[in-house]
Formats: sequence, C-alpha cells, structure tokens
Amino acid sequence: MVKPSVLVTRRWPDAVEAQLADQYDVTLNRGDVPMSPCEIRDAIKRYDAVLPTVTDKIGADALDVPKAQAKILGNYGVGYSHICESSARTLGVTVTNTPDVLSECTADIAMTLMLMVARRAGEGEREVREGRWTGWRPTHLVGTKVSGKTLGIIGYGRIGQEMARRAHHGFGMDIKVFNRSKVAPDVLAACNATQVDTIDELLPQVDFVSLHCPGGDANRHLINGRRLDLMRPDAYLINTARGEVIDEAALTQALMFDTIGGAALDVFDGEPAINADLAQCDNLVMLPHLGSATKEAREAMGFRVLDNLTDFFAGREPRDRVI
Repeated sequence: MVKPSVLVTRRWPDAVEAQLADQYDVTLNRGDVPMSPCEIRDAIKRYDAVLPTVTDKIGADALDVPKAQAKILGNYGVGYSHICESSARTLGVTVTNTPDVLSECTADIAMTLMLMVARRAGEGEREVREGRWTGWRPTHLVGTKVSGKTLGIIGYGRIGQEMARRAHHGFGMDIKVFNRSKVAPDVLAACNATQVDTIDELLPQVDFVSLHCPGGDANRHLINGRRLDLMRPDAYLINTARGEVIDEAALTQALMFDTIGGAALDVFDGEPAINADLAQCDNLVMLPHLGSATKEAREAMGFRVLDNLTDFFAGREPRDRVI
C-alpha cells in the first residue's frame, strides 16, 4: 500500500518526525526556515498533506492552486489566523489544529511574563549582565506586588482558564473576564471569576491584563491607543496570544510616556521582526514566542497532528478540524 506523501514545513521534535517517517512518505524541511508562499503553493500541488506552523503565511496566493493534490493542512499549533480561511474553503482543503495540549505551558509563560514585568526582572537581569549593578539598596528596581491583585483576562478559553487557575489559586488574585460568548457559571466559579460585558469595562478595573484571544483580522489592534488609555497608569499588559492583537505603535507611546506600568510580550506583530522603538522601552519584557516551548508540549502538538492525519486518511472526520 502506497503511503500518503506529507511535507513538514519546519523541523519538529525528533520523536514526532520519527513517527511521521514510519507512517508516511515524509519530506522534512531540514533547513528549518520559513517557506515562501510560492513554495507552499508548490507543496499543495505535489503532496497529499502539508503540515504548516504559525511561521508559514498561507494567504490567498499560496492557496491559489486550481489542481491541488493536498486535501489537508495539519497545522502545528492552536491558532490558524496565518491561513486564509476563505481561500482554504474555496479550495476545499481541510485544516486542523492542536488544541488542549499546550494550554498549561502557554499559561506558564503568561504567568512568567506577569511576574517578570511586575518585579522588573528583565531590567534587573540586563543590569547584572552588563556589569551595572552596584549592590542592594532600598529604592533599587522597586516593582509591584502580584499576590492579591486583580487580573483581567481577555479570551477565556483553555489557556485563559489555565492562567486564571494559576493566578487565583497560586497568587490569590481576583479574576475578571471578557469573553465573546457567555462563560458557563461553573467554569467561572472554578476561579471565582467575574465576567464583564466589554473590554472597555474590564480595563479600568484591573491591575494586570492578560491576552488569550484569537488573532487574525477580526482582532487586529484589539488593544489600541484608546483602550490603552483606559488602563490604570500602574497596570501591566501581557500578551501570549498573537502579535497583531496589540497596536505596537500605540503600546510604544504608552510605555515611553508611562501611561501604563509596563508590558510583557511573547508574540509580536510581524515577528521575528521587532519594532525598533518598542525594543527601546525598559518597562517591557520580551520573549521569543516561547509559549509552548517545552519538550512535553511540542511533542504532544506533533502527535496531535498525527492523530488528525490518521483520522483524515482513514476517511474519518479529524477530531480537531477548524476549517
């Protein structure tokens, strides 16, 4: 029996690549650099399945393939805003994602960022490495207490709920939530959370804002200059969602003029390129998109893609179909 042909657009964990090679006629991107839309389009013409990641911008041009051989894009990751949904539907290609398996690790990074920015850990680490530290003193790098404060969460899905669990049960934080749909009472009760009706209502009430909403055009610049002005002057913004959710020019202004306390980002608009002005802000913590970067999560993501491929090629509806 001929194995389906599969292209993997980036390097995956060894254990996952080994299983892929055992089950499929697999081609790996050993150079581990993002593929161009032209290369993606060519792959869709030649392979039975293409397995992209968030670094692959699969727009209308990449999906303009009249005679596509690939009938499934097994996306390695939860978010799929990098894939043009309308073009995928027109092409008739199935798109799957990898929910559940990275929620805890992404929430861990969000919590890490919140602690780092509140306690000025990024500034302190740079000071020590650069040899500028002159010793302990009472007024040095005084930050903000996290325990007992109020955390606002925008997007109360799996990751948002894991963030709430850590913040509420670990740090005694009060939780306020904005979500596009009504959150079930028992889900809110798990962290004694309160749901509010709008983002504008949420922002002035909280000490920390953590973003866990989808990306894409619908949420582009969801946090803009007007909404940054609604935040308390000593409040902090944390983003582990998607870079485009924040207007980075507006955030740069808010940080430079101290109209908010600080920000901590794991994702950036147009990454890996970083806004040069944003990078100059001392009251900003930046990480290189590490949300799911644990051995456990990255392997589980890959095996989840494999589960979806198994379903698809067996003629079953993939468990994680999103398009």
